[in-house]
Amino acid sequence: MGKFILKRFLWSILILFCVMLIVYTLMHCLPTNYIDTMARQLATRPGNTKSATEWIAELNAQYGMDKGIIPGFFTWLKSAVRGEFGNSWRWTLPVTQKFRDVIWYSFALGVATFIFQVAIAIPLGVLAAKRQYGIADYSVTVIAMVCNSLPTFFVASVLKMVFSVKLGWFDIGGIISTRTHDAMSPFMQVMDMAQHLVLPTITIVIVSIGSLMRYTRTNMLEVLNADYIRTARAKGLPESKVINKHAFRNTLIPLVTILGGSLPGLFSGALITEQLYSIPGIGYTAYQSMIVGDIPFTMFYLSFISILTLLGNLISDILYGVVDPRVRLS
Repeated sequence: MGKFILKRFLWSILILFCVMLIVYTLMHCLPTNYIDTMARQLATRPGNTKSATEWIAELNAQYGMDKGIIPGFFTWLKSAVRGEFGNSWRWTLPVTQKFRDVIWYSFALGVATFIFQVAIAIPLGVLAAKRQYGIADYSVTVIAMVCNSLPTFFVASVLKMVFSVKLGWFDIGGIISTRTHDAMSPFMQVMDMAQHLVLPTITIVIVSIGSLMRYTRTNMLEVLNADYIRTARAKGLPESKVINKHAFRNTLIPLVTILGGSLPGLFSGALITEQLYSIPGIGYTAYQSMIVGDIPFTMFYLSFISILTLLGNLISDILYGVVDPRVRLS
């Protein structure tokens, strides 16, 4: 198992290198006068002490834009390995500092969403498989199809209309109550931020549980029709033991791919949802950076997402060995 993990880790490094080369190539192929335009904007900002010419020279040298793609990429990679991603053009802060300021909002939203998604979708998928062609099965199927069909912006708009505009239970956007947050105790400040994450969490759960419910149901049905399940029932084992101990554990084998792949979502932020609710997380920040061509933050964000994706795949491979001894044996 150790050799397998090491091999996958080395392959992940190679894949990450290739992905970042592609990303840098796309950034390098932006219009040739883009650096000049950005340098002039930086030179005119209040408190700036550099001329446009100095900004052009600094930006080109920092990101290797005055070189070819390959030399420029290794110039950027050398700085990135040291954790130096430069200053964000959009936020006028070091990229890593801006990242630390916003990542925890996205992490809190991602964890809450992941917990509710798993707690709702997997039990309903198992229930649908146990009650195949029954009322529970048809109900879960309809719910899954509806959830899969709903776009994020529609769900967010309906929730804000009902719970924010009509009922007034939640603010329509933001992460804090701007007028009263500073006067609250530390505990109430945390509760205030948690309240502002309720609607975004519900939105993401609604649009994401459908596929997991269907996936769980399909795999559970496949396991329940296996020969060893019929043998377990023929031996007189209680149905609860057949389902929970034998069937469900084997259903987890394909599910770990989905759950392991959910790791990037815990940190990468829900770009659309954060934008709709004005949650200043990493997804919202990345979107705002991309639309203005903030190359430093965009490069950092894409690198971060690539690392998380590869790490999620590696965790999935490890979890295979946890839930299925046959993987460890092979």
